[in-house]
Amino acid sequence: MKTLMTDIIAVLVFAVLARAAHGGLGLAQIADTFWPFAIGSLVGTGIATVALRGAGGGAIRYGVIVWLVTVLTGLAIWAARHAAVPHISFIIVATTMSGLLLLGWRAAGRLVARRRP
Repeated sequence: MKTLMTDIIAVLVFAVLARAAHGGLGLAQIADTFWPFAIGSLVGTGIATVALRGAGGGAIRYGVIVWLVTVLTGLAIWAARHAAVPHISFIIVATTMSGLLLLGWRAAGRLVARRRP
């Protein structure tokens, strides 16, 4: 549950950064960007949990599944809502930024855990 909440917070940060870059930092604009990717994180968590059950997949492997499903779901919902394929620059930025956030906190956590005695 803690991992899912941290992922949702990471997606919220992603949405705020996206809105800051493109104008419209109002609650409605942030929510409009946030919800498709938040649904993706929920779906990704479910898929990763089932796929890695008993496999001891580790935080990064789990995170990669969550990240990829988050991006694919978020972009698919965006495409359906706008009846268009997202521009390649949007795909690249969304993939990169969400990856940095969703994998970054996991990598940072591993580094901190390794430094503790």
